[in-house]
Amino acid sequence: MNNSTNDPEQVGNSPLPDVNLADLPKSLREAVKRADWPGLMPVQMRGIPYLLKGRDMMIQARTGSGKTGAYLLPMLERLDPKSSHPQALVLVPTRELAHQVWQQANLLLDPSGLRSVAVYGGVGYSAQNEALKGGTQVVIGTPGRVLDHLLKRTFNLDRLRMLIFDEADRMLSMGFYPDMQQVQRYLPKQAVHTCMFSATFPASVMHTAREFMHNPEYLSLSSDHVHVTDTEHVYYVTPGMDKDRSLVRIIETENPTSAIIFCNTKARVHYIAVVLKRFGYDADELSADLSQNERERVLNRVRKGSLRFLVATDVAARGLDIPELSHVIQYEPPSEVENYIHRAGRTGRAGSTGVAIMLVSSVEKSALDRIARQYDIQMQERSLPTDEDVAALVAERLTALLEARLRQRDKLQTERSRRLAPLAHSLAEHEDETAIITMLLDDYYQQMLHTPVPQPETVKPPEASSESTRGKTKTGRKSLRWGRRDK
Repeated sequence: MNNSTNDPEQVGNSPLPDVNLADLPKSLREAVKRADWPGLMPVQMRGIPYLLKGRDMMIQARTGSGKTGAYLLPMLERLDPKSSHPQALVLVPTRELAHQVWQQANLLLDPSGLRSVAVYGGVGYSAQNEALKGGTQVVIGTPGRVLDHLLKRTFNLDRLRMLIFDEADRMLSMGFYPDMQQVQRYLPKQAVHTCMFSATFPASVMHTAREFMHNPEYLSLSSDHVHVTDTEHVYYVTPGMDKDRSLVRIIETENPTSAIIFCNTKARVHYIAVVLKRFGYDADELSADLSQNERERVLNRVRKGSLRFLVATDVAARGLDIPELSHVIQYEPPSEVENYIHRAGRTGRAGSTGVAIMLVSSVEKSALDRIARQYDIQMQERSLPTDEDVAALVAERLTALLEARLRQRDKLQTERSRRLAPLAHSLAEHEDETAIITMLLDDYYQQMLHTPVPQPETVKPPEASSESTRGKTKTGRKSLRWGRRDK
């Protein structure tokens, strides 16, 4: 997406100037003082004016950039502490983030009389129910657990004023899109001020914004213009003898919608494709060793968008046009420096954003530095996830999937399940039987997560629209966000 498309004047609004601490209302200044912050971070300086004005925004901001303060501080001016009904809903992808945001909300909002509660899966309902019954203005939670509470009528969104999506790209990568759609059914009939924060803006995030927001504006911290960034360049330093397992842990963490994985040799392409298949991923290889029939079979899957991971050499991948590729993963630095641009350029196309990832050993780090200097690319290093990191993330995803599956069961299915309760208790109590439970959980996770996660239908990024198209989706039907609420 070029800058002019997303310029705020193109969507009928003018850009707002940045603010400093002294420019903020008194309530916000006092909250910053309580938090002992020396000043405002860039995302707060740029984003807070838009949130105070109630403008729907999509803000590009990475973890640790101060985005939580950017959307919590304006609540001091936008919400009414005298009303005990939920007025702000913050949706986040993990229980860890929900707890972090809740802690920040306690620090910034509680002294003003605004109460907050965190709701997330993997724990019991009783404490969350008590907190919600006590009255709260701000609900922070994962989409699945928020939906559970809405279904049980523990709270409602009838008086909602603000809706925040934090790390929207991660929520979609974890398969929360169906839950987010269901939460949408409980939004009030009147318009709700909605903002979305995301490290990247792939097409899936853009379409989700279209379903929840009307004509949002785009704010990127990387430039003076309001626009969507193109490609994020990331690298991981991996042990040379453990690169294949490192790749698997990175894929589990990043959870790409679709990716091409580049290797320098045909032998390595075959090896990596076999490793990924053995781990249960939808992967295939493309190299000069394939027969013409096999090559056509793989290319047909690529053209249809039905293959999640394509492992290929630079030569084999030439001439391929893969639409909506979310990630490019370079298993090793290219043999020629120029090939980095050709590889990385296959993501972030057609107005979308993408992530270009490179795995480098300590010996290969110098090749990465040469690429960064030659093309003036800012490479972002990420910590290599450990087995424990992956286990925690998998547990989070699997809990969300199982809770969603449980919500779908009817009364007869629930009654049928009760006959297995004694067996479940018996297996859980005996350590020797843990392998059975582990096997069942792993099989279900492989089935659900190693196929493409549920995503919004791909459409072009939203542009300025006339009154005649206000509130309509791609099909022309009224969206739930702007139409009649259906409970």
